[in-house]
Amino acid sequence: MRNVLIMPCLDIKDGRVVKGVHFVGLKDAGDPVACAQAYCEAGADELAFLDITATIEGRKTMLKTVREVAAVTTIPFTVGGGIKSVGEAEAVLAAGADRVSISSAAFRNPSLIDEAVKLFAQEKVVVAIDVDLNQALPSGYEVYVDGGNKSTGKDAIEWAKEAEARGAAIILPTSKACDGAKTGYDLPLIRGIKAVVGVPVVASGGAGKPEHFLEAAEAGAEILLAASVFHFSEIGIQELKGYLSQNGVSVKY
Repeated sequence: MRNVLIMPCLDIKDGRVVKGVHFVGLKDAGDPVACAQAYCEAGADELAFLDITATIEGRKTMLKTVREVAAVTTIPFTVGGGIKSVGEAEAVLAAGADRVSISSAAFRNPSLIDEAVKLFAQEKVVVAIDVDLNQALPSGYEVYVDGGNKSTGKDAIEWAKEAEARGAAIILPTSKACDGAKTGYDLPLIRGIKAVVGVPVVASGGAGKPEHFLEAAEAGAEILLAASVFHFSEIGIQELKGYLSQNGVSVKY
C-alpha cells in the first residue's frame, strides 16, 4: 500500500506566510523559512510553496524566497504561483524546488504541460486547479484561474483528465468553497478526479480536524495538504500521522 503523505502549504504574499478563508481575508502566519524548517523537523513528508499573488500581479515567482526556503528544506518541495513558461519553471527548479506547480498558465496554454514534462521529466510537473461549484457543468465543478478569481466555464474533472493525459505527475485541486473553512475537504471533488486519473491526487482546501484528513484519504487522495491547522498549531503532524495509522491509513514515519 502506498503511504499517504502530509503536505503543509506555505501561501506566500509579500514574503510572508499568510492564510485566509475562501481565498480572501488573509492574515499573517509567519516567516516562510522558519515555517519550512519547523515542518521538516516536525516530520512533514512534503512541502508546498505558493506565491498566491504572482499571477494576479503579473510577476514571476519570488526566487529569492524560494532559494531561502530550499536551503533549509529536507523534504520534497513543490513551488507554484506565477509560472507562465518553461523558462520560468526552469528558474524555480534551479532555485531549489523539486517540483513546479502550474495552474492558470497551464489552463490557458495546455501545451505548457507537455513542454515542461519533456524538458524536466514527468515527476517534476504538478498541475494545480482552483475549483468552485457550478451545477451547470457535467461534474458540477468549474475551473477558476488567476488566484481563483476568474471563472472559465471549463469542467474541472475534464480538465484534470486532460492535464494527466498531457503528462502531469500530480493533480492538485483546491476547492474554493471549502478553502480555509475548516469544515472538511470537498470529498466529491476528490472522488471525481480520482475516478478519471491514475496519478496521485492532492486533497486541498478545508481541513479542520484529523477526521477530515482521514475522509480525504478514504476518498482516494494520496497527498493531504493543509495550511492553517498546521500554521497555528491546531493539529500536530505526528499526532495526525498517529491518528491516520490507527484508522488503517498507511503513513510515512
